[in-house]
Amino acid sequence: MRYTLLSDGTSDKVLVPILKWSLRRFTDEAIEDQWADPSRIPRQPDPTSRLRLVLEAYPCDLLFVHRDAEGHPPEDRRTEIAALLRTVQIRAVPVIPIRMTEAWLLFDESAIRSAAGNPNGTQDLGLPRIDRLEDLPDPKTVLHQALTTASGLNARRRGTFPVHQRVHRIADYLDDYSRLDALSAFRSLQEAIRAALDA
Repeated sequence: MRYTLLSDGTSDKVLVPILKWSLRRFTDEAIEDQWADPSRIPRQPDPTSRLRLVLEAYPCDLLFVHRDAEGHPPEDRRTEIAALLRTVQIRAVPVIPIRMTEAWLLFDESAIRSAAGNPNGTQDLGLPRIDRLEDLPDPKTVLHQALTTASGLNARRRGTFPVHQRVHRIADYLDDYSRLDALSAFRSLQEAIRAALDA
């Protein structure tokens, strides 16, 4: 099975391993993933034209369409995505974190420390409880601060710490995202994936 992730953000490559793990919960098929790099899709006059170009460039069996809710009701984002998908014939799943995708990387302290290059560090990372992740107004900033603190670098060297690269390394140290089932948006994603695969 080949899937494509369509997102407006360049940092959303962090979703690819989460989606692959989620698919493996519900299917034994081999999984091939693709991230539709927005920089490789020419500008289009409307979202429908853009979607058609994406599907030509990244043909797939299942399309994931990502939009962070970012303070809007998730139902509004779901409605937007559904309207867009009515223009094409493809199995698709909306991916709508309550705030930002980065909240889904804040649940594993050990993975954050390893991604920061200091797996044995003991600094307090100030991570919120998992049941509070969807309440964070700016999960990206919290994650960047946690990674920077976890690095153990002094104030002078923190200025050169490649925090954006380290965000993408967190998934290298995660092999189970089931703890995220405590979050409503993650549960909705799992249910939507199951329904799409059963369709």
